[in-house]
Amino acid sequence: MKLLRYGEPGKEKPGLLDADGRIRDLSGKIADISGDALTPSGLESLAKIDPASLPQVDGNPRIGPCVGDVGKFICIGLNYADHAAESGAKVPPEPIMFMKPRSAIVGPNDEVRIPRGSVKTDWEVELGIVIGKTAKYVSEADALSHVAGYCVVNDVSEREYQLERHGTWDKGKCCDTFGPIGPWMVTADEIADPQNLGMWLEVDGHRYQDGSTKTMVYGVAHLVSYLSQFMTLHPGDIIATGTPPGVGMGQKPPVYLKAGQTMRLGIEGLGEQRQVTAAD
Repeated sequence: MKLLRYGEPGKEKPGLLDADGRIRDLSGKIADISGDALTPSGLESLAKIDPASLPQVDGNPRIGPCVGDVGKFICIGLNYADHAAESGAKVPPEPIMFMKPRSAIVGPNDEVRIPRGSVKTDWEVELGIVIGKTAKYVSEADALSHVAGYCVVNDVSEREYQLERHGTWDKGKCCDTFGPIGPWMVTADEIADPQNLGMWLEVDGHRYQDGSTKTMVYGVAHLVSYLSQFMTLHPGDIIATGTPPGVGMGQKPPVYLKAGQTMRLGIEGLGEQRQVTAAD
């Protein structure tokens, strides 16, 4: 299934994408694409619904973040060896973890706001993992059973804030609108191998990133297991798993985003995003 949320910010309704690419309204069946709806039993119930029995959503509504009421938005840094190299960093001996706040989350086609004073706002296409079953101290062998599905994430980053201002990476990752997710969450049963998905990102039509999840250093199962050793993961939590090479910081000379530019990005089988940048 492809599960999504549509409507104005803060008023999104749950929906699914049918086989013909039409949005069907799920609000008569569930309150939101969140929490219990993402558990194995919740997804099993949704899978039994005939999409044709659901009301069709007319027009071209805004697509919101594909998961509502996200509890934790956890991100992994330097998880592609070739991206680490372009960043001048070594592959870490354990996954690097940081967090984005819920206030960073926006829809897949919403504006990305460049913070006041920013001179190094950058892009990162990433595979997002959506947790569907509570995970605490889970083994790597059992980790994928805790995944509800996957989505596209743009881990927008301000490199000066991240690397040149003292402290953790979070201040360069946490700005408003720095976490577009969606357009939909594709349930795990539709993704045969999350470690073999092509991914790409363009700015104003120029392709900067063109990679694959197969070059991840730490794969999906490892990350879910690893993170569950430090914190309990709950249904609706999102893990952004790192980016392949081609970020602005890695260009020679570096290239950073300015207001009025258009980012397009996507992952094989998970859909595409499109964001226009604007000054905050």
